[in-house]
Amino acid sequence: MRILLLADQAEPTLWERLDKRKLEGVDLVLSCGDLPAEYLSFLTCFTAAPILYVHGNHDARYAAKPPEGCTCIEDTVYTFNGLRILGLGGSMRYRRGPHMYTEREMKSRVRRLRFKLWRSKGFDILLSHSPAYGLGDDTDLAHTGFQTFIDLIDKYHPRAIVHGHVHQSYRHDFKRIRERGVTQSINAFGYYIWDLDTQA
Repeated sequence: MRILLLADQAEPTLWERLDKRKLEGVDLVLSCGDLPAEYLSFLTCFTAAPILYVHGNHDARYAAKPPEGCTCIEDTVYTFNGLRILGLGGSMRYRRGPHMYTEREMKSRVRRLRFKLWRSKGFDILLSHSPAYGLGDDTDLAHTGFQTFIDLIDKYHPRAIVHGHVHQSYRHDFKRIRERGVTQSINAFGYYIWDLDTQA
């Protein structure tokens, strides 16, 4: 399955200077947040692939104008062609505002999902805005990852956590992909094409 991952910065060749070749063969689009709603809506005109999204910490504007033709999967397990995707957007709370959570608040969100996770027998992908703690996060409060995500990874052993929030320019040791056990942590900053082997 070919999955287009997006986060934080609109890719010019997918918007202002559209190169349709970058959408060829794409089965699914996952947005990790902090992107213009118009950008995601624009992409729906050029791909039949579903576009699923969670909120970034700068996505308060989605309340008035959400991305048209796209599906928000916050606080649910969304299944696409057998692939179970858990949506938990937002970042660590560093000021007042929507889509920001303390560690305790994020843990409470996950607790409320217990029945959905039981019914779906876990999940394959965690779609988030923030990374997991120690998996590509940063040292300042705003960009610290959630320990709750580490707990989810260690309990359910998903294929991946897909996130954004930490831009490539933030770290000298930026890595697109990190690993914890069988789980990949993929930073979707900008855009990334992920060819997922669904037979594995």
